[in-house]
Amino acid sequence: MLPLTLAVRKSALAAAFVLVLASTASMRASAGVVQSGRQPLITSKIDETQRVALPGHVRPEANAANDRGPVADSLALEHMQLILTRPAALESALDAYMEAAQTPGNPKYHQWLTAEEIGARFGPHPDDIAAVRGWLEAHGFRVNGVSASGLLIDFSGTAGQVAETFKTEIHSLDVKGERHFANMRDPLIPAALAPAVTGIASMNDFFPRPTSKPAVKGAASGPARLAGTPEFTVNANYQLVVPADLATIYNYNPVYQRGIAGRGQTIVVIEPTNLFSNDDYYTFRKTFGLDRYKESSFTVVHPGGCTDPGVVVGNDFEAAVDAEWAAASAPDANVVLASCANTSTTFGGFIAIQALVDSRHPPAIISLSYGECETDLGPAENRYIDLLYQQAAAEGVSLFVSTGDEGAASCDANQPAAQSGIAVSGLASTPYDLAAGGTDFSDTFSGTNGQYWNTANSPTYGSALSYIPEMPWDDSCANGPISTFVGAPAPYGASGFCNSALGEEFFLTTAAGSGGPSGCAFGETSPNPGTPAVSGTCRGYRKPVWQWFLAGVPQDGVRDIPDVSMFAANGLWGHYYVLCYSDLAFQGAGFPCTGTPDTWSGGGGTSFAAPVLAGVQALVNQKTGERQGNPNYVYYTFATLQYGFRGNAACDSNSGTNACIFHDVTFGDIDINCTGTFNCYDPSGPNGVLSVSSNWFEPAYGATEGWDFATGIGTVNVSALVNAWPR
Repeated sequence: MLPLTLAVRKSALAAAFVLVLASTASMRASAGVVQSGRQPLITSKIDETQRVALPGHVRPEANAANDRGPVADSLALEHMQLILTRPAALESALDAYMEAAQTPGNPKYHQWLTAEEIGARFGPHPDDIAAVRGWLEAHGFRVNGVSASGLLIDFSGTAGQVAETFKTEIHSLDVKGERHFANMRDPLIPAALAPAVTGIASMNDFFPRPTSKPAVKGAASGPARLAGTPEFTVNANYQLVVPADLATIYNYNPVYQRGIAGRGQTIVVIEPTNLFSNDDYYTFRKTFGLDRYKESSFTVVHPGGCTDPGVVVGNDFEAAVDAEWAAASAPDANVVLASCANTSTTFGGFIAIQALVDSRHPPAIISLSYGECETDLGPAENRYIDLLYQQAAAEGVSLFVSTGDEGAASCDANQPAAQSGIAVSGLASTPYDLAAGGTDFSDTFSGTNGQYWNTANSPTYGSALSYIPEMPWDDSCANGPISTFVGAPAPYGASGFCNSALGEEFFLTTAAGSGGPSGCAFGETSPNPGTPAVSGTCRGYRKPVWQWFLAGVPQDGVRDIPDVSMFAANGLWGHYYVLCYSDLAFQGAGFPCTGTPDTWSGGGGTSFAAPVLAGVQALVNQKTGERQGNPNYVYYTFATLQYGFRGNAACDSNSGTNACIFHDVTFGDIDINCTGTFNCYDPSGPNGVLSVSSNWFEPAYGATEGWDFATGIGTVNVSALVNAWPR
């Protein structure tokens, strides 16, 4: 198979779409799935003495060991979300419409729905909405509103009202020294309401976490010893990444030179905080020469009149990452930071997304860099996220979400070892978002830094000379390239690197780009939380149609992530992103943005990949003149043409070619160390390595030809992608 060049035409793309989507339509028709008129699902009188449980609503942290007793009845629980049920026929009809809207040649192609149309055509019956709303109000809850889709009822009340209405107590918890609260048993509702109610999200204060990592800087900071002493230009194998480097490495410059830099487009980054200082954003743009693009603007908004969160230390690091690197990728685009404060029960980022997709003019591009594992979220909150994203995609919104920074163990973020087995982030695993993974450059490993970096900086501090071969981002002792580099016989075992003095002192970490199969989006959790296939007790999202026909994608029947990756390392091998973040209250992460940028903040994580890819979408939207909705339809079509069923060696990242749309990352892995019972291969020694099997070594996961759990399709040759994207 020849490399996919810039000459890919719309007719080929349309033919590929029609082939894939026509088969789906045929199967749907053969199953006899048709849209019927909406009928009320609540057909019986409400009897409070006849109740049923809503399963899967108890957080794993809500256990006897963490329990510190009931909270006060007066504790305010603000903006809980009651999720109504969409009948199966309407769900299938909406899916069919959305597939048609992504099929070139179909009359519905790119005919996006409005929020009101989604509610009117595919929402619950008004009588069901009224019945559930009336029941909540009869119990004293304040109903704040109903979403435009009709599927979400926003309500507030107290812990006492929750206990009385849903027959579940809210208790205080002590979780690893942090105070939280959560319901201790599944809520009960009248049986008459059960056909129309999916669940409640949420009755606790566990919120998604940022998926970014401050940079490892200097020998005193730990594992940077692989790279040497940090310098801004090439010195002791240490090079930092600035916007000019991003543009060179991923081949943005040809489209920039044609005036395609995001003009007229808007990228919305979602945050539960404001920037520490808006001046940091402007300093970043000026220092790296982005201010020469005069059409760009920066705005902070609080969608739907949500509460201004102010500055939240730590989360403001994430906000700086998202705003600055969206601008680095699309320097002529407008960047909007949409921030809402967390309520006592609901993540502010979700409040912001809901307000945006319910608005008359939803944005075309949204980036979200937070995560939490599917199992911990539970089926109701996963469905809540799924509905938000589904509505966005139906409206033509391109949504980019970071996969996470903990390898294939998303229930063990920010821990020294994986303990819960294989799991993915429920914020990234829906069928309606592009899940952004992370890579590192392999030049330090191969000793070829001088081949790819100049010995002096440009006026905007760039020093990269070309595309650089890549491997998955992974800081753990379980990582194959690290183990090889230090001369260990293997990552595992008594003599393996994870059980060596060096490995145990500096390399026990879950820090790595995340990927894996959707395993527990719906259904009850099992005694083995976080493990994908548990006798049917946990169900992942079904595999989307666009993931069916591609080399490397497993025939596992579920959504697999990531989709696409970009550089996301935090300095282990000598490379990380530079950031202007001057909040000194976040110790070890915030630095004054003065002097040369090697003294500034820096970081890595898939948090960077999401806004960078959102910026790429802004270039695509400028070129095509319209919004594109879920970009995976096009990404996977291009990948199928490039890789087919067997892969394409000419597009291997190690070849350095720019003839392909994707750089196929085939070397390295995202494996991390573990000490748990599940998915942990540990033949000897205290530290094992994450494995698909606990009985033998099947690393979770390695990079391979074509698609893989480590990097998805691979990384993007931006000019090739933009030029090939059909109008």
